[in-house]
Amino acid sequence: MSECAVQRVSKAPVPVPSPYSVLLADHTTLRVGGPASRFVVARTPDEVARLVGEADDAGIPVLILGGGSNMLVCDDGFDGLVVRVAITGLDGNVSDCGGAVVNVGAGEVWDDFVAHAVEQGWSGAEALSGIPGSVGATPIQNVGAYGAEVADHIYSVRTWDRQARAFRTFAAADCEFSYRNSIFKRTPGRYVVVEVSFQFPLGSLSAPIRYAELAGRVGVAVGGRADAALVRSTVLTIRAGKGMVLDAADPDTWSAGSFFTNPIVTEEVAATLPDDAPRFPAGEGMVKTSAAWLIQHSGFEKGYARERAGLSTKHVLALTNRGGASAEEIVALAREVRDRVAERTGIELVPEVNLIGCQL
Repeated sequence: MSECAVQRVSKAPVPVPSPYSVLLADHTTLRVGGPASRFVVARTPDEVARLVGEADDAGIPVLILGGGSNMLVCDDGFDGLVVRVAITGLDGNVSDCGGAVVNVGAGEVWDDFVAHAVEQGWSGAEALSGIPGSVGATPIQNVGAYGAEVADHIYSVRTWDRQARAFRTFAAADCEFSYRNSIFKRTPGRYVVVEVSFQFPLGSLSAPIRYAELAGRVGVAVGGRADAALVRSTVLTIRAGKGMVLDAADPDTWSAGSFFTNPIVTEEVAATLPDDAPRFPAGEGMVKTSAAWLIQHSGFEKGYARERAGLSTKHVLALTNRGGASAEEIVALAREVRDRVAERTGIELVPEVNLIGCQL
């Protein structure tokens, strides 16, 4: 490719069949949740705007659904309109100077996009392999794993602004990204993501690896780079070993991933923890510790169960549906974990999962 040559890339939208059921348990990875009063599929940004706008005009509550991988829906379901965002398609430009700038429909499956990026030689997304859910959900939580975050490579986010009744595009700098947070999460319900644009450098090597376990597995020092395809396969192996890759035959994956965020506390609070508690600088006198470590050292073991809900047998940070669990059973287990950790450590865990009609 000549200097600064531009290559157009595109991926045609794939038709998405309408879901056969309005039982939300059938559309969430936790496999719990009651019915929706109305369930529709939006395949274009204009359909999102129309459907959500009509509901807002009528005063009908709206629930936006992507891959259903980060939510716990109550057993009563949702008394309103559920809009499943199924906007697909990928297009963009690739150049030697600017790298790959690609626009991705919010309904695309995130891990499918990561696999495509690695195959195309777009460097940076490989450490985020295996995360369930849709592309549109990733900027809301600023999804991250193994030292990487989507904010590292987001160029812009296009949304439907329910308050302004107009489409609004946010440059990355305006998204107010922080640890598992963004302007979209801090203003819940206002913005519906319809497209995310990413920018990646070109090359077969990964982004610098910041996570010690991953670096060790691929044979480089922390901060080093490795073959991106190797990093992707290694991440998938690590996640599978923790029950964090969806598998219809494995109840450990019938979860919403990490149920709680890793707490960020003051240095004074961190100093009260046992010497072997994980501590990571979080800036401005703050320290990040490990929710999984706090849970395990508060007396919970892998596989601990309460009725049909339990902790994963592979990783204590995932709350799982062991088969036929209700949302209330999941909530009761979450309360037990949260309360005991607070009692033993003085730190209150905060859910990373979105609670729909449920309260801890």
